[in-house]
Amino acid sequence: MRNVLFLIALFLTGMGELSAQDERTIRIQVRLSGQTAMADVTVALLKKDSSLFRTAITPADGKVAFVVPHGHDYLVQVSRIGFITRVQPVPSREDENEHVIVHLDTAATLLDGVTVRAPIRPFVQVLPDKTIVNVEAGVTNAGASALEVLERSPGVTIDRNGQISLKGRPQVLILIDGKQTQLAGTDLQNLLAGMNASQIAEIELMDMPPARYDAAGNAGIINIKTKKNRQKGFNGSFNAGIAQGRYPKYNKSLLLNYYRGKVNTFFNYSFNTAEYITDLYALRTYYRPDGSVSSYLEQPYFTKGFGNTHTIRTGIDYTINTRTSMGLTLTGTALKRDARGRATAFWMNDMFQADSTIVTESHNTHRLKQGGVSANFRHAFSASRELTADVEWVGYSIRGRQNFENRKIMPAGNIDASTGDIPSSIGIFSARTDYKQTTHHWVWETGLKTSRVNTDNEASYLMLQGGNWVPDFGKSNHFLYRENIHAAYSSLAYNKNKWNVQGGLRYEYTTYRAKQLGNQVNPDSTFDRTYHSLFPTVFASYQADSLHQFSISGGRRIDRPVFQKLNPFVFIINKYTYQQGNPFLLPQYTWNVELSHTYRGMLTTGVNYSFSNDYFSQIFLTDPATGTISYTDGNVGRMQNLGVSVGLQLSPVRWWSLSTQADYNHKRLAGYVGADYYARSINQLSISMNNQLQLADGWTGELSGFYITRNQNDLQEVLNPTGQLSAGIARQLWGKRAVVRLTARDIFYTQIMAGQSYFSRSEEYFKLKRDTRVFTLSFTWRFGQSVQSQRQSSGAASDEINRVGSGN
Repeated sequence: MRNVLFLIALFLTGMGELSAQDERTIRIQVRLSGQTAMADVTVALLKKDSSLFRTAITPADGKVAFVVPHGHDYLVQVSRIGFITRVQPVPSREDENEHVIVHLDTAATLLDGVTVRAPIRPFVQVLPDKTIVNVEAGVTNAGASALEVLERSPGVTIDRNGQISLKGRPQVLILIDGKQTQLAGTDLQNLLAGMNASQIAEIELMDMPPARYDAAGNAGIINIKTKKNRQKGFNGSFNAGIAQGRYPKYNKSLLLNYYRGKVNTFFNYSFNTAEYITDLYALRTYYRPDGSVSSYLEQPYFTKGFGNTHTIRTGIDYTINTRTSMGLTLTGTALKRDARGRATAFWMNDMFQADSTIVTESHNTHRLKQGGVSANFRHAFSASRELTADVEWVGYSIRGRQNFENRKIMPAGNIDASTGDIPSSIGIFSARTDYKQTTHHWVWETGLKTSRVNTDNEASYLMLQGGNWVPDFGKSNHFLYRENIHAAYSSLAYNKNKWNVQGGLRYEYTTYRAKQLGNQVNPDSTFDRTYHSLFPTVFASYQADSLHQFSISGGRRIDRPVFQKLNPFVFIINKYTYQQGNPFLLPQYTWNVELSHTYRGMLTTGVNYSFSNDYFSQIFLTDPATGTISYTDGNVGRMQNLGVSVGLQLSPVRWWSLSTQADYNHKRLAGYVGADYYARSINQLSISMNNQLQLADGWTGELSGFYITRNQNDLQEVLNPTGQLSAGIARQLWGKRAVVRLTARDIFYTQIMAGQSYFSRSEEYFKLKRDTRVFTLSFTWRFGQSVQSQRQSSGAASDEINRVGSGN
């Protein structure tokens, strides 16, 4: 351990002070024909021989900066879909207070005079290290939740349990504004389902994150970035939507921002409410030791629920001087779910003849409250050296309640009932600091992070016995958990001529202690674990010419057991199905490598391979005496994945922007569940497609969808093909200050989750339907100083550019 720490310290400090004497800063601003700053423009800094030096994407103010060595001449190339690409030389001046101004012209057409149409903001932007989904650019995202936006993002799939996969691989780390939620399973699914898309600026998809990010996430990281307006003056927007599926849904949001002088204040609020359903059919088949069928259990189950979510995000940013700034952000969430269900269990013999019938009435409630505060600090020592620091505390209060009543209908029998309170609390503290230094062709980054998670989970069950409610100590428990993670990293990037190379090393030290308090049936138990490891990452790209770019990346990652899954308490699904935690889960380690090629910046093809040890999988344990199935998680063995991906971003004509991605995976899973050995292999394909259409007279449209073939993430469960098609149309009003959208999601009601689960001497077919076919009408109104300045600008397209830019 001492030697490892010494190596880390040597790696972090051995770089020394990189010289910044022979460098200058090239500052570039991109503007529309007049004076309007342009966001989301790709800026490429080229050497005199036209080889690529560096690239950047412009923010809302249209400004980017590159630190370069003295004594070299450069060209700047700016491009964006719907505009004429422009290349111009960079003057060799020394005045760093001035910007090189680059003006873009739209690809306009002449119709009865001069008609300038606003460009389509790209729904997807593919960068060398990540893919960016611009949420507001998708018409069908109006009125959608964060979970629904994710499932329409390229390479992202979501299974029936809400598990998110990226490029066909599960175990993705979900971040919101760069911070971990520390939630998993139903809690994470409820949080994302209650988060309105109107709050989100963009989603970053990183399947090979660099060393400065947490090493968690076998398949990579998805970072959901919320909106934060940086336009001068007072600005805001209001959004309201009404949706109708099988049951109605409503949403509204308000975003306010005031930026004057050195102070920027913001306030975001959203409210979602919806009625929802879960329509589940399951047929379980039990086998004798000789393989013949012994009995069947048919379980139709229908749940109707109601829920609402309130979220608030507010804060202040203060610019102390041109080099130093700081900020404070407060967040809050209040989420409520209330569901009532009815399930019928038909027991049948091997001839499908009914033996008995049991009806279960259920009433489940779920309440989640979250509050958080974070502070950030940034100081630039010079144009090439920067220090940032962040401190955050987040608290969750979660309270669930379950009520079940089972009645025998045939033959008539007594009532069997249970009720349980499941409160829990989570406290999260994290702090990090990062240092970045740029010189000549080099960029050096290093940093430290520490985090602590404390949880208190209690499950108190009662059962009906002789007409009286008595404690059910077999299901009740009290679980305490504390986890600490300390990390240090350093990375070095080199960019020269046609090469861009980056290498990083991250060290993470983890310790946790868990305690299960006992009762009359279960004794006290305590378990703890300490482990640490190094996580290298590497990335290299080669710009062969103006058409072709090759890259290779790789790294090692970890998935720690989520503390909710370490908790061994029993969660009742129905009379014959339970879910239970596993305190003996170990971390899962994965090696990833990918080779890719990009043609003309629009066609990206790649081959990737990953290998996981102690692979996480949902497993199913059978009680032969009662026929009860218990769902839990375990380290089953290993998983290998060979993948091929193809992504295309194309504008066939000026008014049509197409983005599509296809991911093929060949998976091999092998491991033990108890004494039973399972070996599975599967070939699966997922395809996503998005068409953004710029129509006449302020109309825009979208046609999007996704499809995934038969697929598998867990050792004992295979999912059938599923997919959906969505469409939408939008109209700008009031001089582009307002937008009305009409969308239809899952038009043909094809997003059905079905599949087969395999247990010890039994198997189950299931089919799950939710209220996914939804029609939404939404209205967005933008107001404030930025809107007024747009009306005075020259050119109709400048209004739209400023409008979409202000959302970030």
